[in-house]
Amino acid sequence: MRGRDRKNHGQTLARSAVHGTTRVGAALQAHAQPPAQAAAAFAAAPEPVETVDAAEPAADLAERPVLSLCPPPLDEPEVTLPLDEHWCQWIVDSVLQRMPHDAMMARLKAERIDPAQTSGFVGALPRNPMYRAAEKMRDRYERYGRAMQNVHSLRESGPEWTHVEKRSRLSRDEFIERYVRGCRPVVITDMARDWPAMQRWSFAEFKRRYGAMTVQVQAGREKDADFEVNKMQHKHTTNFAAFLDRVVTSGPNNDEYLTANNELLRRPEFQGLLDEVGPLPDYCDPSSLTRCASLWVGPEGTKTPLHHDTLMLLHTQIVGRKRWRFIAPSSAPRLYNDFDVYSPVNFENLDLARFPEAAGVKVLEVVVEPGESVFLPLAWWHQVTSLDKCISLSFTNIDVPNRFDFGNGH
Repeated sequence: MRGRDRKNHGQTLARSAVHGTTRVGAALQAHAQPPAQAAAAFAAAPEPVETVDAAEPAADLAERPVLSLCPPPLDEPEVTLPLDEHWCQWIVDSVLQRMPHDAMMARLKAERIDPAQTSGFVGALPRNPMYRAAEKMRDRYERYGRAMQNVHSLRESGPEWTHVEKRSRLSRDEFIERYVRGCRPVVITDMARDWPAMQRWSFAEFKRRYGAMTVQVQAGREKDADFEVNKMQHKHTTNFAAFLDRVVTSGPNNDEYLTANNELLRRPEFQGLLDEVGPLPDYCDPSSLTRCASLWVGPEGTKTPLHHDTLMLLHTQIVGRKRWRFIAPSSAPRLYNDFDVYSPVNFENLDLARFPEAAGVKVLEVVVEPGESVFLPLAWWHQVTSLDKCISLSFTNIDVPNRFDFGNGH
């Protein structure tokens, strides 16, 4: 059979000096050399990939394909992902937040989102009526935010805005005018001075009097970064004595906490605790304490993430200390408040890569000691950490209108 009639299963490559002289090349040279030299050259050549008939003419041999010993790698097409709804929204959010175009495209490329779809979507945004409406709302929000920040910067330029005051012997008029209507936090040092609770409340006393009761706590919080948002999922019923033992014997943690949401003081069997609260100052309504008071019990390290309440309240430390961080309502545009009354910013461990706007936020800090009561003004953002094992009482029966609509269903 002639060489050109044989079936070739490899790739055809030209003879290369890189790979040396092939047996086919040696055969070609043999036709042009004396027989003795040709035999020597042919014998010195590498073993052939396929048997070659030495009698074939040089022209036929030149036409034969040469099998490659090292075929080139095949080009694999780059795998891309479709531009789905999630990434469409991400693009719109990024453009509205004025993210640099190159940075946005680099992120999408890193995520392997189809570049053709991406370019088409981004290019069409300015013509999209829904996007133009979103731009209009963004611009309105930014103008409002700048106005609020300018007003707040003027207010905090005064020396009294650099810290949270601690006051005693506050009259009703001064409390209402300076702190309630003035919308500023204050720590009242003498409100609970004569409360029986200051001498009677302790973990051991709670266990002795109420240990057989069942209570509802927030449990499993450590594993959930959004434990406060998901608080309804963390409801856990437990024996009160067992819970108190865990609080007393545990180290610092945020895993289990009896909070206001558990409404323990609404239960008749715990009403005796409220009998040990008074007297209250004249800017509180004592007749509504039962429906307005909440008990807090937890270990050192319990946390309440950054949020604002929808009313005003007083929070008294009976056992242990808490650190409060306050942020004025006018700083809200820098707190990334995208859901309800919560902010994802954590001023204990501030992540400026995620929340760069938070760098310009003024934070007021104060440690509330046992026997002290902190006043939370309307719409002030706050973040709270227990520095010790704590028992606290909060109450909202301030003798002024205290119901407000924040448009969030609360």
